[in-house]
Amino acid sequence: LMIENCLLFIILTLNCLSVVIITVICSSSLFAGDSCCNPLSMGSIKKMVEEEVPGIYVLSLMIGKTVVQDTENGFFMDVNEQVSFVCDQLSQDPKLKGGYNAMGFSQGSQFLRAVAQRCPDPPMKNLISVGGQHQGVFGLPRCPGESSHICEWIRKMLNSGAYTDTVQKHLVQAQYWHDPLNDDLYKKHSLFLADINQERVVNETYKKNLMSLNKFVMVKFLQDTMVDPVDSEWFGFYKPGQDKELETLQESAIYTEDRLGLVEMDSAGKLVFLATDGDHLQFTREWFNDNLLPYLR
Repeated sequence: LMIENCLLFIILTLNCLSVVIITVICSSSLFAGDSCCNPLSMGSIKKMVEEEVPGIYVLSLMIGKTVVQDTENGFFMDVNEQVSFVCDQLSQDPKLKGGYNAMGFSQGSQFLRAVAQRCPDPPMKNLISVGGQHQGVFGLPRCPGESSHICEWIRKMLNSGAYTDTVQKHLVQAQYWHDPLNDDLYKKHSLFLADINQERVVNETYKKNLMSLNKFVMVKFLQDTMVDPVDSEWFGFYKPGQDKELETLQESAIYTEDRLGLVEMDSAGKLVFLATDGDHLQFTREWFNDNLLPYLR
């Protein structure tokens, strides 16, 4: 079964950007995506990696006591609490002491970057972002499937008051909502994204921890109809003050002011930018094996 077919189910959950964590240890890798235990989505990727890397051991972490809670928390649990939960679980696992690789799918990518920046023990070696939104999103352009009614409600909340205290604390997608038309409001009230992107103050520990990665791999989907703007998958975004003209990571203040250490990482060849045709999270097993699997071994 090709992974692009398996990922049709992931799209039904991740187009509304739900998240849960799956950790892969020993050859040690860490995945974030939809419900941790769904055999048709993250479960299929877990199985595929196990088949391709004999002997790899997989540990699944649920954010909640049940799969239902796990999925709900991807919509409504404070991201900072989710990151703290994962950091605590990783620090208590003796099998991870030697370090691990990490792979995030969709919003799981920026959540795992927060783990890398905030929790250096155990050390993350490689971070692979598959369709992540590292400069956030400004729009939810498409939300088909069974969860469409939830996404319509989310869209209304984001449009009416993304930076109010209540919405920020209780709606996951608001915590990486990046409004370029109200940049000051975003920087002041964003509880998650503005913090990990160092847009208020520079936390040197965040910077040091991210720079300790061996590789930071970012995958962009060239036909993506879910992430707006798609350039966020390569850490790009709209130029400040408008929502039409885009700028690359290298043109952004995060890079030119080197708030995250990305300049040095780029110079050292630690930043890897990959692109593939296809909509959000659609790729073949062959492409995955050729382009991403080497960073998980």
